[in-house]
Amino acid sequence: MERVVAGALHAPGAHATGSPDDSDSRTAIGLRHATPLAIATDWRAAATLTGITDEAALAALCAALLPSVTVVSARERALLAAISLQPVATTAIDRTISAIQQGTDPLGECLLALRPAAQRRADGAVYTPATILAPMIAWLRTQGKPVRVVDPGAGSGRFILAAGAAFDNAQLIAVETDPLAALVLRTNLHLRGMTTRSQVLVDDYRRIKLPKIAGMTAFVGNPPYVRHHHIGARWKHWYTRNFKTLGIHASAMAGLHLHFFLKTALLASANDVGTFVTSAEWLDVNYGAALRKLLTQHLGVVGLHVLAPAVEGFSGTATTTAITCFRGAAPQTSVRVRPVNSLTELAALDSGADVLPAQLDAATRWSSVIYPVQARDSDTVPLGELFRVLRGQVTGANRVWVFGDDRPPLPDSVLVPTITRAQDLIRVADRLESTASLRRVVDLAPDLDCYVGEEREQIDAYLTWARRHRADQGYIARHRRAWWSVGLREPAPILCTYMARRAPQFTLNVGEARHINVAHGLYPRQPMSERQLAAIVEWLNRNVEVGSGRTYAWGLIKFEPKEVQQLRIPVHLASR
Repeated sequence: MERVVAGALHAPGAHATGSPDDSDSRTAIGLRHATPLAIATDWRAAATLTGITDEAALAALCAALLPSVTVVSARERALLAAISLQPVATTAIDRTISAIQQGTDPLGECLLALRPAAQRRADGAVYTPATILAPMIAWLRTQGKPVRVVDPGAGSGRFILAAGAAFDNAQLIAVETDPLAALVLRTNLHLRGMTTRSQVLVDDYRRIKLPKIAGMTAFVGNPPYVRHHHIGARWKHWYTRNFKTLGIHASAMAGLHLHFFLKTALLASANDVGTFVTSAEWLDVNYGAALRKLLTQHLGVVGLHVLAPAVEGFSGTATTTAITCFRGAAPQTSVRVRPVNSLTELAALDSGADVLPAQLDAATRWSSVIYPVQARDSDTVPLGELFRVLRGQVTGANRVWVFGDDRPPLPDSVLVPTITRAQDLIRVADRLESTASLRRVVDLAPDLDCYVGEEREQIDAYLTWARRHRADQGYIARHRRAWWSVGLREPAPILCTYMARRAPQFTLNVGEARHINVAHGLYPRQPMSERQLAAIVEWLNRNVEVGSGRTYAWGLIKFEPKEVQQLRIPVHLASR
């Protein structure tokens, strides 16, 4: 293969920079071809079919594909220095070049195949499919010609490569923390002929600086989803401090994708545009309030497109997807919003209903704007006027208190058929006639002296077993009147799920099952006939939509008791 020497990266104005220990520590290294090694062509099953069975082999393949002298970051150089470059088949090289130049991502697929799902989730490494990427790039093309394109979490480079193809004169800046992904990214840029106008920063996006330029910068990408539990205290402080400078109170419980929105707002100027795809939980949760204000007051949100929970935007992930479009670091006159019921509907990100930013500002949950619910008028009544809605009891240790055949025996008198999974209600739909298929919960009285004889002996033996499993040590157990007493509520005439990738399932509880905290119980404030209760259940299941709840991470729609109480039903159902 012909070798070329990679020179300094050129772009309009000065270069973007990262932290001194990463992106500024670039060094030219020699890379070489090696002797042949058989390799397969099915890159989507790369780990088993290509001969690339570990990350060292992937790094070696990237090394063989890059020019003989390539400028890399210190972290990439350290990665290459730590491995012995393995022989790479010339057929693998030829096939990889062909696949990349045809617009596919064999090296990125290989990297994903090599990483366990748990590691990818921890890193927030979910690569974007073309069905989502293409509409986002198409929307950018309607906004003008950017002088510079920035992808804050580039991965293997899918967004930056698509942007480079769409804007053939734009400077391309790709930010990626993973040094192996950065090598894959550099290889893709090289083989697509974009090296001379691109810059790869192996760094944290929150640390980079962009020089001022004359012209528009476009921000595009899929910011990594990493939960706050895995974000260090220093970065949480960075997040809340920078929001405070904008006059916005922010919660440190925000995920990493919200950090990326904030950094973009800090970098963007009035001429800039952007579109990010993320999980949709920030639309509703408390820690998303800061981002919602940022979008309406500082980042200039112009479009919000939310995939329905049943639409799988990312294969193998249980998440509800939102695409956010913004233009200019200033409030806009209107925002185009819409629910998206299929991937084919994503084709045009300029469609949807226009709402005022003030309407979004006034909404405590943006999903209520995306999915408008029925109007409040004299023909409806809040469900809370008819029912108390009570969350199910928390056991504190399901592994102990949800009974199983592998546990010490207990008398049937303390084993209560209970709704312990949302599927218990979804499976029976409108009406639960029998509790025979339900699991049973151990529901002991606070005063054990009410049990005598063999019954008491079995209970004592069970509690000894429960102590060995530390059931008496948990927070819930230590704050109960008696640590062993779950205290199930009385059967609720109507039960409903409270978290799923769908609207809640309302079920008439004819079988009088109890419920733990996977469900809510609806208790009538005044006596109601079974016929009236059944009519209410039927209406709720037919009419309640996801927009009445809160969207959380992994695409879960959550209905808190107060949100169920705020649902409105026709007056005629209340007066039967």
